[in-house]
Amino acid sequence: MKFIICIKQVPDVYAPIQIKNGELSMDTDRMVLNAYDASAVEEALVLAEQHGGEVEVVLVGPDKAKETIRKALAMGASKGHHIAVEDTTGLDSAAFASILSAFFKNQSFDVIGTGKQSQDTDSGLAGGMIAAHLDLPYAANAVGLQIEEGNKLIVKRQGDTGQEMIELPTPCLVTCSNDMNNPRIPSLKGIMASKNKPVETYTADVLGIDLERVRSSVQTKTIGYQNMPERDPGQKLEGDAEELVQNLMNLLQNEAKVL
Repeated sequence: MKFIICIKQVPDVYAPIQIKNGELSMDTDRMVLNAYDASAVEEALVLAEQHGGEVEVVLVGPDKAKETIRKALAMGASKGHHIAVEDTTGLDSAAFASILSAFFKNQSFDVIGTGKQSQDTDSGLAGGMIAAHLDLPYAANAVGLQIEEGNKLIVKRQGDTGQEMIELPTPCLVTCSNDMNNPRIPSLKGIMASKNKPVETYTADVLGIDLERVRSSVQTKTIGYQNMPERDPGQKLEGDAEELVQNLMNLLQNEAKVL
């Protein structure tokens, strides 16, 4: 079974982030593999190790993003695909889905995997849009995957009220939760091996993509950033048990108005 996992280079959420004049300022040297995508890579690697198959990854981004492709190759993926777009600023989920769909139309695969969302925008839309472009069956927010006889994929997904088991024929697409597993840390051997694994680079022209048209069709725009509003400090109640209960009830009824 052949898996191709869509990955994204995103800012490290643990890096210092500041908002200045409505603009986001972050440490551009601290870019990492999106955590949700890492879980998708890990799950594909586990299934390939259990049942045989191959795992490849694809990324849309600038030349520097090849570092993130190498991270996935160091984990165990066999091949990388780099869709070279030097400036992804302003591209929304629909734009990324359009670009990736053009790539997949010329690829053979059994399962496309994506993270359920990216940790920079958290929109969680690209996976479903790719499935729609390619007319593929798909399941979202997967927390477990199994392969059954006949190359059927069994997806355990987290729903709003519980977990669901869904059987998908292949080819298909699955978006993966970061609750699915703990992605492996690349070993030194894996890191060294990743340097010799192939990474194919594609330009928009080669894929038949008109980037200017894609940019002009973007409908989701960021108009600015604001810091979270400060919360009022909490209140510390003191006294005996009876006093505490009376004071708490008074606050809940008359101030918070939740009772």
